[in-house]
Formats: sequence, C-alpha cells, structure tokens
Amino acid sequence: MIQIDYKDRRPIYLQLMDSIEDLAAKGILTADSQLPSVRSLAMELCINPNTIQRAYAELEKKGIIYSVSGKGSFITKDQESILQSKREELYSNLSSLIGQAYRLAIPEKDILAKCSYYYSTLEKGEAQ
Repeated sequence: MIQIDYKDRRPIYLQLMDSIEDLAAKGILTADSQLPSVRSLAMELCINPNTIQRAYAELEKKGIIYSVSGKGSFITKDQESILQSKREELYSNLSSLIGQAYRLAIPEKDILAKCSYYYSTLEKGEAQ
C-alpha cells in the first residue's frame, strides 16, 4: 500500500507523507482508519522508525491524522483537510512551473492551451 521510491530525490519522510495523503484523498484510507504502528511500518519498509515518526508528526501538524495515546495514529474525519493539503501542494508546484515558463519566455496563451489540452485528454480518459 505505502511505497517508497529510493530513486526519488525527496526525503523518505516526505514520500511517506505524500503516500498517506494520496491514499486518504482517494478514499483508500478512510476516516478513523488506523495507520500501521511506527515500528511495524518501519520493519515493513525497512527504514528507520524515526523517519516514520517524523512523517506521522508532520501529518498530524497538517491535520491529516490524529493520535490517540496508547492506541496509535488514525486518519482524520475531516477529509476536506486532506484535500486542501493536496490542493496547496499542487498550487505550489504549479506556481513553480509557471515561474519556469515565464523565465523561458513561454507565452501565457501557450501555457493555457497546454493546460486545456491535458485536461481534455483526462476527461476523454486517454492518459494521465
């Protein structure tokens, strides 16, 4: 379910966060579903438990999960928090890409045309 890509340049804890957020946003991890314990997930993924703990702590700060002392960590009931977090991440990435396009002198109309094209292919179910 949760996977790590060791070729990815992002830190492992960020990959864990993204994976959990994606699973929650897609409804695979539902409200109040319990996440694996730090120890069991660390053993399953063969990574340091501190890395798991850091990811869980950051997810809790973002309101994606909550902890119950002695019970573990759970997905929040507030699915809107999860979706809002993913939107903010997407907008940040989009801002960076638009900045790059601007520095390369790509006209706004070309960027908008590409966006429209990609959306239309998704709506037709062609590709992602």
